[in-house]
Amino acid sequence: MRPNTVKERLLKGESIVNGWLGIPSSLSAEILGLSGFDSVTVDLQHGMIAFDAALPMLQALSATAAVPLVRVPSNNGPQIMSLLDAGAYGVICPMISTADQAAAFVSACRYPPKGDRSFGPSRAILYAGDDYYQHANDTILTLAMIETQQGLDHLDEILAVDGLDGIFIGPNDLSLALGQAPSSEPRADVVVKAIAHILARAQVHGKIPGIFCSSGEAAAMRLEQGFKFVVPGNDANILKQAAVAAVQIARSQGTGKTGGSGY
Repeated sequence: MRPNTVKERLLKGESIVNGWLGIPSSLSAEILGLSGFDSVTVDLQHGMIAFDAALPMLQALSATAAVPLVRVPSNNGPQIMSLLDAGAYGVICPMISTADQAAAFVSACRYPPKGDRSFGPSRAILYAGDDYYQHANDTILTLAMIETQQGLDHLDEILAVDGLDGIFIGPNDLSLALGQAPSSEPRADVVVKAIAHILARAQVHGKIPGIFCSSGEAAAMRLEQGFKFVVPGNDANILKQAAVAAVQIARSQGTGKTGGSGY
């Protein structure tokens, strides 16, 4: 089976920089996959992406060195299994608030006897190899999102779930859950402390700590704090920031004069 280099590196304690796709485009997926990211996540929760768009995006990522991951819309077993069958090598699941929810999520990602995933990896075999079934349970990456007060209250029980590889913090929803305005880079003390607490408990349990960030600079800061899986913004924000910067530079530095009628 094709190795999951991201999971292998994470389990060794190495750091991963993960790209994030919310625009339903296989070309965007290919571009991010060729941009140096270790892995790229296709976001079916808050991105404008459904399964029919996610499939060609996963196919496009397969032509790059980036490991293809997905964020599912919810903790829905059939949806999770369909995306794994389509070739996703890891799943980020939102709104995990109890150990039972975490266990159900993990179970959907594992074949019996470790879980209840149904067999039918039609495209996964094409991407991973004919021995997919024999190695999938150990290869697929599972990250549970901690972004609710209930999730904080049950954090240690969630982290103790067998087969859960790590956690992923959604700062916006975590901020909302703690009575603050949504923010990818929270400054409110209650949210800052909650993020530090989640990181510390993940480290104690030997689980992978991940977090969404607003920029490369913010991601670098999180790596310094000890996070191992960081996202330096999504495709839409990166595109907008680059476009705004290009327009500002053109307007501030251009003379407004042209040297001819051609390009």
